[in-house]
Amino acid sequence: MIPLKDINPTKTFPFVNILLIVANVAVFVYQLTLPPRAFKMFVFANATIPSRIPALLAGHISAQAALGPLFTSMFLHGGFMHLAGNMLFLYIFGDNVEDVFGHIGYLFFYIFCGIGSGLLHVLFNWHSAIPALGASGAISGVMGAYAVYFPRNQILTFFFIFLVPIPAIFILGYWFVLQFLEGLNGLGMAQAGGVAWWAHIGGFLMGVLIALLVKDSR
Repeated sequence: MIPLKDINPTKTFPFVNILLIVANVAVFVYQLTLPPRAFKMFVFANATIPSRIPALLAGHISAQAALGPLFTSMFLHGGFMHLAGNMLFLYIFGDNVEDVFGHIGYLFFYIFCGIGSGLLHVLFNWHSAIPALGASGAISGVMGAYAVYFPRNQILTFFFIFLVPIPAIFILGYWFVLQFLEGLNGLGMAQAGGVAWWAHIGGFLMGVLIALLVKDSR
């Protein structure tokens, strides 16, 4: 199942969501301009590498080198399909969540979910030296919030050879179950396939929790 768009018009123009998409695309284009050696150095400097956190606690590296990439890694991607998949999901689900939280609130929510999901990935891969990069954790938070606020909204989905409207809760629930099973399957193993499953899981759950808290407070 490949979601293509949601049938859920917004009340305000989602300029923060669009700026986030533009920023991710711009950084990826910049990555493409780098020669191989510079590209590798750029990724290693700005991607989240879990083993840097215990190195920081042991006093071997600076806080900037260990913690700064939790933010910068959200704007890096490993390839065109990685970028395209993330931006598609952000395009589908982000505008309505921005509607709910407001422009500034949405920006802080997005960054919080991105950094928080990165920290969860670190906890589950404490000594890994594999760089983790991509907006998936933050976008997972957006998807979690969407599941809380718009569970019955229809998502136009490419299913085999058909275009079918499917309630968002089924699309998002199916996605989350897959992430959770993959995360369980990878426990105690090296980071399989370079996918940060627990960042996806953590981001989604953070999005759900924040959305529920905000919803209750209103």
